[in-house]
Amino acid sequence: MVKLWKKGYELNKEVEEFTVGDDYLLDQALVKYDCMASAAHAEMLCKIKIISKKELSSLKKALNDIIKLESEGNFAIKKEDEDCHTTIENYLTQHCGDAGKKIHAGRSRNDQVLTAIRMYSKEELKKTKKLCLELIKTLKKVAAAHEDTLMPGYTHMQKAMPSSASLWLDCFAEALKDDMNLLDAVFELNNQSPLGSCAGYGTTITIDREMTAKLAGFKRVQKNVLYVQNSRGKFESATVFALSNIMNDLAKLASDILLFSTSEFGFMSLPIELCTGSSVMPQKKNLDVMELIRAKASSVSAKQIEISMIISKLQSGYNRDLQLTKKPLMESFKITQECLGIMELCITKLEFNKKKMLDALTAEVYATNEANKLVMKGVPFREAYKKIADNIKK
Repeated sequence: MVKLWKKGYELNKEVEEFTVGDDYLLDQALVKYDCMASAAHAEMLCKIKIISKKELSSLKKALNDIIKLESEGNFAIKKEDEDCHTTIENYLTQHCGDAGKKIHAGRSRNDQVLTAIRMYSKEELKKTKKLCLELIKTLKKVAAAHEDTLMPGYTHMQKAMPSSASLWLDCFAEALKDDMNLLDAVFELNNQSPLGSCAGYGTTITIDREMTAKLAGFKRVQKNVLYVQNSRGKFESATVFALSNIMNDLAKLASDILLFSTSEFGFMSLPIELCTGSSVMPQKKNLDVMELIRAKASSVSAKQIEISMIISKLQSGYNRDLQLTKKPLMESFKITQECLGIMELCITKLEFNKKKMLDALTAEVYATNEANKLVMKGVPFREAYKKIADNIKK
């Protein structure tokens, strides 16, 4: 194993442990994307005659082999490798000879890792959007089946006006549609190719950044090479912010289900197989999934703040601090996707107690309706309001 930055001295082991951290484990998720970006970079290097067509063919085969090995769980990144980029380049050098040593021309690990993260983020954003759409469809389907399932609406935690299970469910479908607009916005941010910006100051080699952007599936090139490095962490923060909005809506839905499922309300319930129990109280049927969704929303919000705090007030250019933005990004995708999936399952199984919901529509819930009836007869609203309020007092 050869470190890409090795200059003939041995790094202190404690320093190595500290600086690598768990980055080598996180990078397992980036192997495929780094190989895809490396293939695009190799194509461009062949075009500008830094590598031959024969070398390009050898590199592309080896890169495809790595992708296959990784998918089978047979391409492990070791701690001493530091990251996937080192493991991949060492593999290419071992299997392709000098071609493996040439592939790093015109790039740095700085733009290499950022390219892989952008490609990874785009793929994960697509997965997240698909899960959002599935939950929206389920919410819409259940809402349509309960247009006539009436219930009180609440403000200030007090009964307010008549509502329905349909209106309640559909409001979350609409919220998720707005959340998907944020996903689209951060997808566009991530759809800029950083490849070729090198360490943030470009390269004296005449490379074709437009070519690599197109081959790697990016919509456009991120032009300013210094801004490429300055945007690392910024784009991750924006991405996790979009995810936190989804999680906040899921948390609100979870809180509603928890409240309306209490024996005091009894409006709805989840089947026993989706609930856990107590080790001491035999009667307990706990909606732990909803409580965990609510808590995980806070976790994702905290990860967005974590990234923002890491990048705040950094001077321009690459700083090693940016390494620590990778984990909260990846964890936020995992949490959000899991919660979308479990919420979709729960909504399909949600059961409503129509009688209890209807019984909860007591007279005061219709107070505004009664005031509006008077308005339609020509009574000024403020007078109608006072008259109904006085009648309620009696």
